[in-house]
Amino acid sequence: MEDFADIPDRRTSADAVFDRLQDDIVSLRLLPGARMSEADIAARFGVSRQPVREAFGRLGNLGLLRIRPQKATEVARFSHDAIVTARFLRAAIEVEVARRAAARWTDADAAAFDAIVSDQDAAVRDHDIDAFHRSDLDFHRQLCATAAAPFAFGPILENKAKLDRLCVLSMMEKDAMARLVADHRDIVVALAGRDGDAAETAIRRHLSRLDETIGTVRARFADYFE
Repeated sequence: MEDFADIPDRRTSADAVFDRLQDDIVSLRLLPGARMSEADIAARFGVSRQPVREAFGRLGNLGLLRIRPQKATEVARFSHDAIVTARFLRAAIEVEVARRAAARWTDADAAAFDAIVSDQDAAVRDHDIDAFHRSDLDFHRQLCATAAAPFAFGPILENKAKLDRLCVLSMMEKDAMARLVADHRDIVVALAGRDGDAAETAIRRHLSRLDETIGTVRARFADYFE
């Protein structure tokens, strides 16, 4: 049984279960198609079934769980339509965020991005996919902060959640993480130059990396798709 004794007061058991299961799904510790039950998860975390039911509902809304009445809940398989939709929406939001960030760039932003990219360099060196995923979230959160658009991070995160498992699979390929860090550096250079056009080009190239990997991933992991 996992220990939730240290959950901060502002967070609920449902939040903790949701965070842990989302991390397990995105990191592929729980594979597409894996079955689970409220009772088993409640026993794992030492909580009642109500917070598990709430966490399941939130994961279902993100497209990470397939919840079927009277049947086993399972980790959702990849949906090509959902991937295309999430990719489109994320690009639409992040292009605008990047342009706003370029117009609002400050020296404080430079220091923040330098620290994040340094963490990513360490993740590449150690081939630590989990660490890279955390710092990638930090990068895109900071992009929204620099743009004075923290409200944009929620929609980005929602659509990113539908794509992250593919990203994890793609990062198993040699040099994949290094290419993403190089993209991040290009984005930062464009922002620091206050060049909105260059920032848009860099963010579009960064997000297009997923397009390059969908076919490869689908061929290698056909069972993970609907």
